[in-house]
Amino acid sequence: MDTVDLFQRLGLALAIGSLIGIERGWQEREGPSGSRVAGIRTFALIGLLGGVWGAMFDQIGALPLGLAALGLAIGLTAFEWRLSIAENKLSATGLVAGLLTFALGAFAVMGNMAAAGAAGVAATALLAEREALHNFLKRMTWPELRAALLLLAMSFVLLPVLPDRAIDPWGALNLHLLWLMTILIAAISYAGYIATRLAGPRRGLLYAGAVGGLVSSTTVTLVYSQLVKKQPALAGQIAPGIIASWIVSLLRMASLASAIAPPLFAPLALPIIGASLLLAAVGFFFDRRAAHTLEPPPLDLANPFEIGEVLRFGLLLAVIMVAAKLLLNGFGASGLLPLAAVTGLADVDPITLSVSRMLGVSLTPAMGGLAILLAGAANLVTKAAVAVGVGGLRHGVPLAATAAAAIALGAAIHFFVVI
Repeated sequence: MDTVDLFQRLGLALAIGSLIGIERGWQEREGPSGSRVAGIRTFALIGLLGGVWGAMFDQIGALPLGLAALGLAIGLTAFEWRLSIAENKLSATGLVAGLLTFALGAFAVMGNMAAAGAAGVAATALLAEREALHNFLKRMTWPELRAALLLLAMSFVLLPVLPDRAIDPWGALNLHLLWLMTILIAAISYAGYIATRLAGPRRGLLYAGAVGGLVSSTTVTLVYSQLVKKQPALAGQIAPGIIASWIVSLLRMASLASAIAPPLFAPLALPIIGASLLLAAVGFFFDRRAAHTLEPPPLDLANPFEIGEVLRFGLLLAVIMVAAKLLLNGFGASGLLPLAAVTGLADVDPITLSVSRMLGVSLTPAMGGLAILLAGAANLVTKAAVAVGVGGLRHGVPLAATAAAAIALGAAIHFFVVI
């Protein structure tokens, strides 16, 4: 490598060490001088040390680099051991963080700079979220842990052996792709589920509703509407959280479709953004008008990694994939629209995945985007109906009017701007 490239890589090694060192120093900032094993300067030097050894790898080989890492491990272990005796506590975090910083410093010089930088940021985030992660583990139930571990095991064991080809006469069911998409949706929903558990009920109705929208905005609408039914005077305070979950659900639908089939971004972006901005404006109005005195209720969200939930979604997705293929073959692209409207009443994910998979083979981006938008509109109708039916007219009618306005605006943008 040339001199400029070497300096850039050494700079990245130093930056990684400094970033981890800032987090380590901040965690121990209240300690007296001389009580900290390693802070920003030490970790910055460890990162640079790894970079220097990585730069010398071509000249000295692997053995000296390994011995340098071993020497660092022995030194850090000795300091951590003395600290554990002095403070009467055990922790290997500092030792692991030091060795990881050295390794990332070497990798920044010897390997992929983007990967090294991303790993450094990820490591810092894990270190910084110590309390939140510990609290989450305290609250995690055994069924949640068992379900996640079982699904991960099934994915890594089952996915590689599933046939990556169509197994039905219509060419619609690819078991490998079907399982992969099922796990993808479960993983996205589980991220929202974990975020809701980490945040707890004290972060506010608005935040809880928005995060809950990653899992199920229909569930958020139902739970919050049940609260309004018990206390009708709280309708104005509950509405912003429900609307936030609707916005997140729409953005999640469009992001998922665009990630799987990038050509869908063009027909989806403007209608979804327009509808989301209108919903945000109404939610902001409700939020400003409401008094923030209510303790938010817990969101009773189903664990999306439960085997029953995953199999249910996988079966529904398989049925919709076959139905979509048959309708497409029999009636052309317009045959998808009734299917999208009907299935969207219950869940937008299956039709979104089916349309994204068929795009470019037998479906144009314009028609695919219209089918997904129709499913999203149908889903908004369902949630508005839930708000009215469960929460009553005072609570539900303003939300239903907001949903209708968002659907109308999205349709207008689609038909008069996008097309």
